[in-house]
Amino acid sequence: MDLYFSNYFCVSEEALQNYGAFNISLVTDLPLFIDPFLLFNSSNEEYQMLHDSIIRYLRFLRSKSIAGNVPPALLKSWYNFSEVKQNWFGFCISGNTGRGLGKKFAQALDLNLQHIFSNFGQEKITKGSHLEKLCLIRSGVGRDMISDFTTNLIKGYLLNYTETFAVNHIHPSLRAKKSINKAAFSYKFERWMPKTYDLPVCKGDYVILTPKDILTKDETWINHQDLYIEFEDIPDAVENDVLRAEINNYFYSMIPEEPTKDDYGRAIDSTIRKFPELIDYFIKYKEDHGDEAVKASELKVVTSYQLYIKQFGELIHLLNKQTDFYNLIGDTEDETRKRIEFFKDVIENKGGHSIFYHKGEPISRESDAHILFRLTWYTTPSDVSREVNDGRGPADFKISRGSKDKTLVEFKLAKNTKLKRNLEKQLEIYKNASDAKVGFKVIIFFTEQEYIRVEGILDELKMVNDPYIYLVDARLDNKPSGSKA
Repeated sequence: MDLYFSNYFCVSEEALQNYGAFNISLVTDLPLFIDPFLLFNSSNEEYQMLHDSIIRYLRFLRSKSIAGNVPPALLKSWYNFSEVKQNWFGFCISGNTGRGLGKKFAQALDLNLQHIFSNFGQEKITKGSHLEKLCLIRSGVGRDMISDFTTNLIKGYLLNYTETFAVNHIHPSLRAKKSINKAAFSYKFERWMPKTYDLPVCKGDYVILTPKDILTKDETWINHQDLYIEFEDIPDAVENDVLRAEINNYFYSMIPEEPTKDDYGRAIDSTIRKFPELIDYFIKYKEDHGDEAVKASELKVVTSYQLYIKQFGELIHLLNKQTDFYNLIGDTEDETRKRIEFFKDVIENKGGHSIFYHKGEPISRESDAHILFRLTWYTTPSDVSREVNDGRGPADFKISRGSKDKTLVEFKLAKNTKLKRNLEKQLEIYKNASDAKVGFKVIIFFTEQEYIRVEGILDELKMVNDPYIYLVDARLDNKPSGSKA
């Protein structure tokens, strides 16, 4: 089945491996993204030049922001970018279409460049300038925006990278010459320029390959969460002993005798506002531990490949053996029920539970179950969308055929602490908001204790025999061994 780049374009995984590219899914986005720090910290001169090009563009934007009164049309031209959906990475798990970088991002970036980057390009504490600094202080620029912005700014490199592989490994019938907007920036004309590339094409759209060694998962190396977790260690890096003492004294004076997590957060925010140079010391700390970033990202990418490509691919292979699975008919309620039941049967009785484990440990993220379920809808006649927000919050999946035939699916792990409340209210709210007549709950459990807890909740809510609730037994300890399965 043509789920992955190697399948669709008839190239070997070994060829992709030797080239250094990740074997992407062409059905659903995978939760990986480019970390600009991996470009900065690399010994690869080409990557370092890419990072320099990012910083050069930010300097250009900052010079325009400081000058003030940037016309709206230029603000849109310089700051607004579509998501580079053709790399099939990100956080949108329905297909590969995300939100991109619009007006809100443009305004936030314009404001942040004026205030946060006062010493941009002239740093005295850090070894270099970093785009990620934008997400450390002010709201409006988050992890996904940093990733999308980075991808857009190095898109020309990625297109060249893909073209080189495609010309050497992919048959001309599976390629096409495409004129790509915003492929390169002209500082002479101060505008983004298009360029034509010979690229692999799938279902009418081109596809972009990405080198594995610039990818990561979960967080960029320089991130807001680590700033808070490691905050108490940052003042120790301040060489000026007087300043270091002042910072520590101010921080601890802001913490009450019996502090809560929120108290610590407010104390950190207040200290950073008073001593903004702490941000640069935090970045310096991250720079000094850059080798750890490389090791951590390598492990995340290897683990992601094993999970999303190898293990998930094995489940799809199991489903494909059941020849009717990908040719189900009926309305969306009927189709959804049958897909859930097939999904449940493969997990519980045909060895599919193994995809939920890595080195003996179960997957603990609902998002991974979402990716897996989305793959089971390959070739469906229905529209399958995820994280649908119809006014009262998002549902995990909406399966629809026009405006009158809609079915919702909500996935939960049995260990979820809000499971009872969710079962009582959440799906009904989603159904009302989206005009869907039917909604299913799929609850995955990994231990006997989790099963007992779920059964207790269902009994309390009088939902034990609810035909729209499915429990999926993904336990490892009650399945036959591979030799007996």
